[in-house]
Amino acid sequence: MERIQATLDPFLGRFLIHGPPTDVFKGTWPGSMVLIEFPDLPTARAWYASPAYQEILRLRTDHIAGDVVLAEGVGPEYDPTERAAKLRAWNA
Repeated sequence: MERIQATLDPFLGRFLIHGPPTDVFKGTWPGSMVLIEFPDLPTARAWYASPAYQEILRLRTDHIAGDVVLAEGVGPEYDPTERAAKLRAWNA
């Protein structure tokens, strides 16, 4: 963990969540969560593939089981009603 921030800094990555206990309201959650924000999805991919992160990747994968998901976020202008309309159109 001591080395992760140095890999994030060049890509403007920052922790939003880093393993605090969760309060599961429905279903089950197997453990903790880590959420890292990047300016965009290509930057997140570049960080993951970077030599600096690849050098320390095994420190995580050898000791912690978990999934890694890269996802595009939504901006402040996001309107869920527009998303609902698109989903309805796709299913029509």
